[in-house]
Amino acid sequence: MSSRITDFSPLEHVLSPKYEVLGEEEKKELLKRCRIKPYNLPKILSSDPAVKALNANIGDVLKVTRHSETAGESIYYRLVVIE
Repeated sequence: MSSRITDFSPLEHVLSPKYEVLGEEEKKELLKRCRIKPYNLPKILSSDPAVKALNANIGDVLKVTRHSETAGESIYYRLVVIE
């Protein structure tokens, strides 16, 4: 008997951080606040399971919120790029 996991969502896993796609205004505000261009952000590949689950497009900026018992909450930003 073959057991296949077909309904797995990478966004709902207990170890997965929270991912959000920033809107255009949020993206502009982030870049202005940090005084950077989009290409200065760390990258995340369009083939990443979280990017696919969010239906994010190339050029979108993702807000990644990680929770830790020792560090509390950490927020990171990633630019979606093609492979």
